[in-house]
Amino acid sequence: MKRKEFRKMKPEDLDKTLSESRLEVSKALGSVKMGRAVKDHGRIRQLRRTIARVLTMKAELRGKAKK
Repeated sequence: MKRKEFRKMKPEDLDKTLSESRLEVSKALGSVKMGRAVKDHGRIRQLRRTIARVLTMKAELRGKAKK
C-alpha cells in the first residue's frame, strides 16, 4: 500500500492492517526457519515495509493529536 492510502485510513483500520501484517510476517519467517520453501521472499520485505509505514502513520497521528 502507498502512504496516501494509509493517510485515508482510520486508526482502527491501521491497527488491523498492522496486526495482519505482523501475523503474516511471523508465519513466513517461521516457515523459513523450519526449512520450508517460501513462495515469495519479496513478500516478507514488502510486509516489513508496510509495518514500518503503519507505525509511522500512527506516530504522526499521535503527534497531531498532542498539538
